[in-house]
Amino acid sequence: MENNELESRLTQVEIKLAYLEDFLTKLQTIAVEQGNYIDALLKESKTVHNKVQEILENQEGDIPNIRPPHY
Repeated sequence: MENNELESRLTQVEIKLAYLEDFLTKLQTIAVEQGNYIDALLKESKTVHNKVQEILENQEGDIPNIRPPHY
């Protein structure tokens, strides 16, 4: 192979590597953001679940078991 051909191939490999490194960095950033978002959603879901449980526990004795007036 000629020296120019080797240089050209090496340049192409370096270009592809640079694109792959950039892609990997962006992908990692997105994965971290999504992980943080999932953690926040799980925390919020747990808070809502606890609040619903608290409301249900407080209302168990307050709801009479009688027929509605339209019956």
